[in-house]
Amino acid sequence: MSVMAKRGLVYVVDDDEAVRDSLQWLLEGKNYRVRCFESAEAFLSCYDPREVACLLADIRMGGMTGMELQDRLLERRSPLPVVFITGHGDVPMAVQTMKKGALDFIQKPFNEPQLMGLVDRMLEAARSAFAEHQQAASREALMARLTGRESQVLERIVAGRLNKQIADDLNISIKTVEAHRANIMEKLGTNTVADLLKIALGPGAKS
Repeated sequence: MSVMAKRGLVYVVDDDEAVRDSLQWLLEGKNYRVRCFESAEAFLSCYDPREVACLLADIRMGGMTGMELQDRLLERRSPLPVVFITGHGDVPMAVQTMKKGALDFIQKPFNEPQLMGLVDRMLEAARSAFAEHQQAASREALMARLTGRESQVLERIVAGRLNKQIADDLNISIKTVEAHRANIMEKLGTNTVADLLKIALGPGAKS
C-alpha cells in the first residue's frame, strides 16, 4: 500500500479560495489525499461516511457555518473527526465546537508543523472511530433480525434471568423460551452466552 493510501483523506471546507488552495498545496505536498469544497452544503452533498477521513472546516462561511455543519454531522452520527479553521476573534466559538466533539481548532495564518500534527491526530482518531462505527452498524443490523418476542427474551438473558424466570415473565412455556433462545443464537451467529452478551451489550462488553 502506498504512503498516500495509508494517510487517508482530508476534506477541506472553506469559502475562501486562497485558503483552500493553500491547504491543498500543503497537504498534497505531504502525500495526503485532499478534497476541497467551497461550502458546507457542497461538502454534505458529496460526503461519503464509509471512507476513513477527517475534516478541516472554516468556522465562518457564507451560507451554512462551520458550527452548523458540525451540528449536521452530529445529527447523522458521523464518526468524522473535525478541526476548525478560525480567525483570532473566533476562538470562543471554536471552544464551543470542541465541547460538542471537535478535535481541535487552528488559527490563521497556519503553522505548518501544528497543522500536520493535527491532521495526523485526526486521521489516527478517524481509523479508530470508523472501526467502532462499522462495528455498531453491524451490531444494529444483527439485532434488527430479531422478532419483538426474541428481543424481549434477549433482554432478559442479558439481565441474567433463567429460562424459568423468563417463561414466567413473558407468560410462555420454558420450551418456547428455549426455542427463542436457539433462534436468537442462530440469528446473531453466536455459540456461547458470552458471545451473545458481547453483541447485545456492544463493543464495551467483556466476556
